[in-house]
Amino acid sequence: MAYKLFYTKSAFRNIQKLDPVVRKKIKKKIEAYSKKPLFYARKLIKPVIGTYRWRVGNYRVVFDIDKKNIVILRIGHRREIYR
Repeated sequence: MAYKLFYTKSAFRNIQKLDPVVRKKIKKKIEAYSKKPLFYARKLIKPVIGTYRWRVGNYRVVFDIDKKNIVILRIGHRREIYR
């Protein structure tokens, strides 16, 4: 079951702000996790910013799943992502 990845404008802006090394690491993990997204995901308690999240080191990738699409909503450091 192949999922397609989509990024919101804010997620794209979040990625641009990151360090290139971190950006590459997150990209690699997103590609790996997108094969079985719910296996690696945790459901957010307050789904205000999104429904699920993946953990990539100290960074979080917040996303929703819409049929066969994974919509990446936000990417950021764990300290700031939930604000």
